[in-house]
Parts: sequence; C-alpha cells; structure tokens
Amino acid sequence: MRRSSVTRRGVLKYAALGTTAVIAAPYISPTYAAGRLTLGCWDHWVPGANNTLTKLCNEWGEKNKVEVQIDYITSQGEKDKLTAAAEAQAGTGHDIMSHRDWNIQVHQNALEPLDDVVNQLIKQHGPISPVAEYLAKIKGTWRGVPTTVGSQVKPCCSRLDLYKQHAGIDLREMFPPDEAQYDKAKTDQWNWDLYLTSAEKLFKAGYPVGLPMGQTSDAVDWVGALFNAYGVVMVDDKDNIKINSDETRQALEYLKKLMAVNPPEVYAWDDAGNNRWLVSGKGSGIMNPPSAWAVAKRDNPDVAANCWTHPIPRGPKGRFVGQLPQFYGLWKFSSNKAAAKDLLLYISQRDAVGQLVAASFGYDLPSFKSLHDFDTWKTVEPPLGTVYSYPPRGDEQTSIAGAPARSDVGAQIYNQAINTVMVAKLTQGGEKPDDVIKWAERELEGTLRA
Repeated sequence: MRRSSVTRRGVLKYAALGTTAVIAAPYISPTYAAGRLTLGCWDHWVPGANNTLTKLCNEWGEKNKVEVQIDYITSQGEKDKLTAAAEAQAGTGHDIMSHRDWNIQVHQNALEPLDDVVNQLIKQHGPISPVAEYLAKIKGTWRGVPTTVGSQVKPCCSRLDLYKQHAGIDLREMFPPDEAQYDKAKTDQWNWDLYLTSAEKLFKAGYPVGLPMGQTSDAVDWVGALFNAYGVVMVDDKDNIKINSDETRQALEYLKKLMAVNPPEVYAWDDAGNNRWLVSGKGSGIMNPPSAWAVAKRDNPDVAANCWTHPIPRGPKGRFVGQLPQFYGLWKFSSNKAAAKDLLLYISQRDAVGQLVAASFGYDLPSFKSLHDFDTWKTVEPPLGTVYSYPPRGDEQTSIAGAPARSDVGAQIYNQAINTVMVAKLTQGGEKPDDVIKWAERELEGTLRA
C-alpha cells in the first residue's frame, strides 16, 4: 500500500484522466465486476494505525481474489475533501472514499445508496448513533457507512492531580473505569455549575481549563454540546428559527462567566491549541478525544500519567457530548460496487472493529454502542483506565451542532461556527445578549434562504 501526497492540481489531473487503478480488467468471478478495488482513506494521525486497516483489506482481498489498493490521504489542508470534490465532479477516481463530518451530505448525489450494507450492520450490532444517522442518511437513504477509523467524540480530558488539589474533586472516584460502578448521585454532581466552580478555582491556582473559542471543529463541538445541554435550538426540523429563547440567554450568560476563567488565547486556537495547552502542563482540562493524552505519553509523561477522560458536564436538559463520525462512501461511478459493499461489511465486523480500536489506542470510536466494550479502553495506560470513559457511558448522549435542522442547513450552521461567533461577540466584542441573538437570527435566515 502507498501513502499519497495529494495536491489540488494533481487531484484534478487524476480525476480528469482516470487511472488503471480504477479501470481494470474484468474479474473472473461473476460476483464482482472487476479484479481491483481502490480506496481513498483518511490518513490516521496515530502511527501504525493505517497498517491495521491495510492488513484487514488485504485479508479480504486474498480471500476474494481482488487486488485492493489504498491511498492514505491527509486531512491537513483539507486534501481529503479536495480529493473527494474533484472525483465527484469528474466522475472518476477511487471506488470507496472516506468522508468526514458533512461530506456525505455534500456529495449525496454522487454516492451509491448503501441501505443494504448499513441495515445489515444495524441487524448485527444494534442501534446506531443518531449523529451518524443524521449525517449519512439523506432523505431516507444511507449514502455512507459509519467507519470506526477516525470517528470520535469530545468528552473531558482532565488532570486528576490538579482537580483534586485545587478543586477538591476526585474525578477517578466520580467516573471509575467500570460503568457498573457509576454512582448516579455522584455523576449527577458533575454538571455545568460544578464545572464553572472548579474552573474558577483552577484559574485562580494558575492552571486554567483550555476551551477553544475559534471557528474550528473542536470549538464548535464543545459549545454545541453545551447549547444542547441548555436546550438551545437554532433551527428546528421544520425550518423554524428558534434561537431567540430563554434557553439561549441562559447559555450565553453561563458562557460569559466560563470564558472569563480561560486563557485569553483560546479565541485564536486552531484544533491543536487545546492539545498543546494540556500537554504543556499549564492546563487542567480540555474537551477532546484521547489525542492530547497520547502525545503527552511521548512528550510529557508526567502529564499523561495524570490524565483522565470522562463524561462532559450535565445541563438542565441532559448530558451531551459532541460527536464527529467518519464514513465510507461508494461512488456511483465505481465499476466494482458488489465487491466494495462486501469489503465494507468485512471491515465493519466486530473482530475487525476491535483490531482498529486497538491500533488507535482507543481513539477510534464505532458508531454502534454495542461495540463500546472492547478491552482496549480498559487496559490502555497510564494511568490504567484513563480512556475507559471516552466512549459515551452512563447518561451521556451524542450530539452535533446544527441538528435538528435539516442536514444542508445544519452543515451551514456548523461550518459558519454560528455558536462560537455568538460567544465571541458577547465575551470579546462586548455586545449585549439580545444583540447577539438578533445577529444569529439574521445569519440563520441566510442559511435557510441558501
């Protein structure tokens, strides 16, 4: 397998001309249309994680006498999305393509229906994440298969030592590495009010939490989760704008207090900013997948040994965590659709999923709750059990900013980062809450017109 270095010009040239990776001699088996299958896959940040996906695809290929070729395409500079856009426009390229966040919705008309594959997986694994369904089931039809690779949620990752010393909170006791030992009386205490109180104490001690407030996904996701916890709805599923509400004012009032005890640079952070803050030892907590902890294992072991991933705080309407699933889409122009669907089923089986989770040290998260019981989350260390509560457990529900609006509207709400811009206007711009809400109403009217 090879790792691609993709440029926009190269992608357009590749898509326009086509390659022998796509147009191959017919496969002798009547089951499949050709003897070769090509995949364009997200290039995993965890060293070695790509190797496991490659191994699984090769296993399937050997059994079915199909040559499988994978191009691992980086998400830096959105090269994976540029590749997908070029292939969709040209009508040629890989058979299967990875799609992040809203890309299934973007390319829905160029993607093959995959109801047969997803319904089979639901039959095997049980209910699927509502966020995955919202993003990939378009107008009643599944256009993408939820992947394990790259899919994530963004709960709290906090410093055990700093919370205990400066806030008097034992997070490991509150969220032990065994869901059967969760004590509802204790977990219910972990709400946004307690989060603010503890953040104020940690700020005073010189170890603030680091919550990004820019326009990238890490910021949009945690603010979206908080908005959901307060019952904020921007646009409902009937195209009604609902942002002008008491729930919105309550959430904004809370966020004004919370952002006052964050480092001022959070407004300029990209998605790596909060990771660096925790790894540096200056921060007491962030909201992220276990990526910062994984880097700290290498760069700052003392920090890693005190990291504990656990559920996000609870709000008046419940406990919500931001989720960003990834998907595999099958282009309509693929000449190998039967083989592609069979491969997608193969790498979505429990044994394969377990291998992918292990290869990423628990970072990759299946969209099926029944697959949240792998030993990886129990055994990864230090400290032992540190990422056990990374998969949603207890009363934690997955969510995504933009929902429950129809997905094309939700995509605009998310990508324009309307929620974090509202907060910045309030806390940095000094605007009044009602003026911020009026601004948001105008922006949402624009998304509906578009």
